Amino acid sequence: MLRFSPTTAAIALLTEGLCGYPDPLYRRIRHPVVWMGALIDALERRLNRPTTSRTTRLIAGAAATGVITLIPTALAASAARLLGKKPLPCGLLASACMAQRSLHQHVEAVAIALEKNGLEEGRRAVSMIVGRDPATLDEPAICRAAIETLAENFSDGIVAPALWCALGGLPGAVFYKAVNTADSMIGHRSDRFEAFGKCAARLDDAINLPASRLAALLLTLSAFLSGADWKEALRTIQRDASHHRSPNAGWPEAAMAGALGVALAGPRVYGGKMTEVRWMGTGRADLTPSDIRAALRLYRTACLLQGTVLSALSVRHPS
Repeated sequence: MLRFSPTTAAIALLTEGLCGYPDPLYRRIRHPVVWMGALIDALERRLNRPTTSRTTRLIAGAAATGVITLIPTALAASAARLLGKKPLPCGLLASACMAQRSLHQHVEAVAIALEKNGLEEGRRAVSMIVGRDPATLDEPAICRAAIETLAENFSDGIVAPALWCALGGLPGAVFYKAVNTADSMIGHRSDRFEAFGKCAARLDDAINLPASRLAALLLTLSAFLSGADWKEALRTIQRDASHHRSPNAGWPEAAMAGALGVALAGPRVYGGKMTEVRWMGTGRADLTPSDIRAALRLYRTACLLQGTVLSALSVRHPS
C-alpha cells in the first residue's frame, strides 16, 4: 500500500544533494544499484537462453523482472517497518536512490575536460555517461550529448525516484530504482535482450511517464525563474517531445533545448552505424562548454524547485 511521504523524499534529496553517496561506504559495501545489478546479471545468465523460443524468453524476462523488483522492494519495506516508517532514517536510506550530486559532477566533468584539456579528454569524460561511440564526436556533439544526458537523467535519476519516494516512502524509491536498473541492463532492443528485457522496458516506460512530464514542467518553471526562454521551452515540448524514440525522454530534453535556445539530438553513431534522429529545438547546434554550464544552472534551479515543492508538501502532510 502506498504511503504518501513527501518528508522522506525531501530528506533523501537534501542528503544526496549535500553529501552524495559517501566513498568510504561505497568501498565498504558498494551501492544498492550494484547489488541490484548483480541480481539482474545472475538471473539473466540463467534464464535468457538464445536457444529457446521468443515466447519463452518473454515469459522468463517477465519472471526475472518480477524477482528483480519484488526482492529489493520487500527488503526496503521490512527496513521501513523496523524503523517505524520515520521520515529521517527512511530518507537517509532512500538518498541512495537519488542522483542529483553525481549527475551534476559527471556532466560538469565533461565541460571541465573540454575547457582544460581539449577534445580527447572531452570524449573520455562523455564516454562515462553516454552509450554512443565517443571517437565519432566533435566538440559540439560532445556538448549536446552531455546536455541530453543531463535532461534525461534529471527525469529518471532525480524526479522519478523522488516522486515514487513521496508516493510510497522508502519502498517506493527502491521499487522505482529496481525497475530502472533492470531497464538499463536488459531493456535494450538488441537481439540478446529484445524479448527478455521487454517487460522491464515497458514497466520502466510506465512508471517514468508521470515523472518525465513533471521534469519538463520543472525545467520550464526554472527557465521562467532564471530568465531563460520558458515560452520556447513550452513550444519545443509541444512540437518535438513526441519525436524521441523514448516515450518519456523527449519531454525533459525538449524543455531543456527550448529553454537554452539550442538544438539537441540529431543524427549520431551507435555501434558503428549512423542513426537518423530528429532534432529537438530550432536553436543552434554548434554548442560549446558554456552551453553545458548554462544547462547545469537550469538543472540546479530545477532541483531546488523540486526540493522546495516537496518541503512545502511536508509541512502540509507531515509523515
